[in-house]
Amino acid sequence: MGSEFSRKRYWARSMIGWPLVAGAAPNAAHLAVARLERLGLFERLVTQNVDGLHSSAGNTDVIELHGNIGRVRCMGCGDETSRAALQQRLIADNPGFVGLAALPVADGDAQLEGYDFDAFHPPSCTRCGGLLKPDVVFFGEGVPRTRVDAAAAALEQADAMLVLGSSLMVYSGFRFCEWAARAGKPIAAINLGKTRADALLQLKVEAPCGPTLDVLASELEQQLDRSA
Repeated sequence: MGSEFSRKRYWARSMIGWPLVAGAAPNAAHLAVARLERLGLFERLVTQNVDGLHSSAGNTDVIELHGNIGRVRCMGCGDETSRAALQQRLIADNPGFVGLAALPVADGDAQLEGYDFDAFHPPSCTRCGGLLKPDVVFFGEGVPRTRVDAAAAALEQADAMLVLGSSLMVYSGFRFCEWAARAGKPIAAINLGKTRADALLQLKVEAPCGPTLDVLASELEQQLDRSA
């Protein structure tokens, strides 16, 4: 948002990195969480991830705290479009950058350096000509209040909180642990390594989420079948 060069650099890196993001599929953890929802074991899933994979796995009630990188939003008129559709515009407008190879990075772009980014044509809104931005919360931005309020309301109705695969070092997620603890609600976590909320946890399972959740979902399915 601060400079045209930064936008050119971002969209060039995003154009190269997007195919990897677009081709990503839910893993065992995503699929197991969707099974737990179908079993009726939780009501709301709040995620810090922006990849949309929980919805792809079958979860139907997801609050994406940090947005979704599969959407692009105009900062002028608010128009939304899909990132997949924008990719075709980026390719058409920047043939000189097509086919460049770069290592992917976690934010959905690529380590593209040493190129003349001034030659890159960044996209603009087709409706008003405004600046386009991926519909995600960047560092330095705040999570939209509506999402925070929706997650807080879900926590208020919950009996307990389960944290999956997060160190909770970012406050946008950790605050819900603080709120749960103040409300006297038990908190459990499945996570490898330290979390910011370790002192607030009643149960911590230091194990990979995928196989752990898969076993949990299978055992709960069997229990429900036996009690039916």
